[in-house]
Amino acid sequence: MRILIVYYEIFTNFAHKLQKTFNMNHKLFVTAVIAAFAMQASANNHLGTEPLKLETPELKAELVEVKTPSSSELSLNIASADMSATKNAGAWKPDISFFKSRTNPGVKPYKFMDDMTFVGIPLFAAGWALKSEKAMFRVNQKAEKGGKANTQLLSDFKTGIDDYLQFFGPAAVVGLKLGGYEGRSDWPRLLASAALSYGIMAGFVNGIKYTAKEMRPDGSTANSWPSGHTATAFVGATLLHKEYGLTRSPWFSVAGYGAATATGVMRVLNNRHWVSDVMSGAGLGILSTELGYAIGDLLFKGKGLLRNDLEMDFVNPSFFSISMGVGLGSKDLEFSEDGHSESIKFRPSTVVDAEGAYFFNKYIGVGGRLRVRAMSAKSFGMFSDRIQEEHIDLWEGIQDLYTSTHPGDGNEDLYTFLENMGYDTSSEAAFNSNAPVTDLYGVVKSDHLTEFTGSVGLYFNIPLSKRFALGTKALIGRSFTQELDIDGYATGNKKDIEYNYTVKNEKGQADIVPVSLSYPSNTGETWTDEWEYLTVGAKSSTSFGTGISLTYKYKSNFSWRLFCDYDYTKKDFTMRYDPFHFAQKGLTEAAYSLMELGSNYAEYMSPVEVKKTKKMNFFTLGLSFLVNI
Repeated sequence: MRILIVYYEIFTNFAHKLQKTFNMNHKLFVTAVIAAFAMQASANNHLGTEPLKLETPELKAELVEVKTPSSSELSLNIASADMSATKNAGAWKPDISFFKSRTNPGVKPYKFMDDMTFVGIPLFAAGWALKSEKAMFRVNQKAEKGGKANTQLLSDFKTGIDDYLQFFGPAAVVGLKLGGYEGRSDWPRLLASAALSYGIMAGFVNGIKYTAKEMRPDGSTANSWPSGHTATAFVGATLLHKEYGLTRSPWFSVAGYGAATATGVMRVLNNRHWVSDVMSGAGLGILSTELGYAIGDLLFKGKGLLRNDLEMDFVNPSFFSISMGVGLGSKDLEFSEDGHSESIKFRPSTVVDAEGAYFFNKYIGVGGRLRVRAMSAKSFGMFSDRIQEEHIDLWEGIQDLYTSTHPGDGNEDLYTFLENMGYDTSSEAAFNSNAPVTDLYGVVKSDHLTEFTGSVGLYFNIPLSKRFALGTKALIGRSFTQELDIDGYATGNKKDIEYNYTVKNEKGQADIVPVSLSYPSNTGETWTDEWEYLTVGAKSSTSFGTGISLTYKYKSNFSWRLFCDYDYTKKDFTMRYDPFHFAQKGLTEAAYSLMELGSNYAEYMSPVEVKKTKKMNFFTLGLSFLVNI
């Protein structure tokens, strides 16, 4: 029986250790223990009922009564052991102690400005340097007639995601904190540091906004520079970086800065900000948070710190990074044909990268880069103004035919001719009442020539010191381009024209000579048309890239990188122009045939395509946030 007691004690200790190690489920643990005791009971049945007696010269053998634990006592012991194991396993508990200060032992306190990188300063300065790169606004007709000047929206691209994505950082921090997942600071220190960060950012941004009074690209308000959305997003990203990226996992930082970068890009695509606004906003957001935490470190000293920064020893400089920069070079695109030329000029481009490399040693590695370059066209919106005159050009193309067949009707004068075509030029309202075209306008679907490039190649690293290193790379990849696009919208009254003509051949060229030609008449039908008025796109092409960079390793697992990249590609562009597409809906088949045969602009009755091959040279200046892996 003593042997069974020893076995029981050994098994009980082993079970407690096993439960603590693997954090067994309560029911599974109870089942295991009960099964073990059932095996013991079965073994007892095979033992003799006589007590064990030992006869020695010195000791007297005695019968010892052993009390077997009852089932209720056994259950209580099991439950107690299970609760103890759960407690020791460190299960998550919600943290709602907003005003209770707590400091974990062994956490190293920060000194004032001990964690400052000042990386926001060059970002803000880059935005300030680019601030003068603005496009001329297009002013509507009311301003030309003495009314209020309103600038027109260049693109109908619109998303509201950036209004919410700017709060990704603080939402993540608060959610993790409430879930009991410890970060750098307790609640009082976190709330104080965050409040200081947002307060400093708001002071910087609003103070500059309403002093500089820069007009937004959509012309809505004069408070464009710097971008408040972007500054807010980068404050949140830096909060997440400091609380969890530095203390838990660097991928928290990647997620935060990735969301903040996406917010800035969407502000540009939404036509709410210039590239310079976003660059400066990002710089102010990072700088404000670093200042907020520096003041918090001065006020709280070592109080309220829960975790130390991660310390990792990476021998090779392998990395993953997200980058934001500004692209320069190849700022115009000119198409020429038959003595006519059209030129599209571009502003400095917004560039966003995701890049990574694996290094075999300290000096050489392989990797790849995904790059998005968005080039906003300065003058592209003027084409949407031009579409408003295309219906006049359509009828003006056959003005000579009516002048020759109806002498004395005054068709030599454009306004008289238009009235004979069905327009009433006496007032702006009457101009459209019986006109062949009652409304015609263009909408810029995309005024950004966006290039997507995926590249792979070799990466090189030259260590300068423990914290600084120079780098370069040689990449090859494939580039894809999203086109510029203006769509046309038109409505009107369908017209018919009755005519007879003969064909005259002179010097191998066939010309029609009208014998009779009626003025346009209404068919009683109205029409609506929507089409691609003007597009500019390019085929995919092979790209080559290189660059030079300076990397500063400010933590064992984090770095900042200033870089200057050069990219080259040779692209085949195509401009497709379809000015008179609406005539197919607005004219009968016979009237449309007259336009095709007798118009001075007959070549434009079908879409016109002009091709251009251009060597594209880009320089990109930017800043990268690196996670060392």
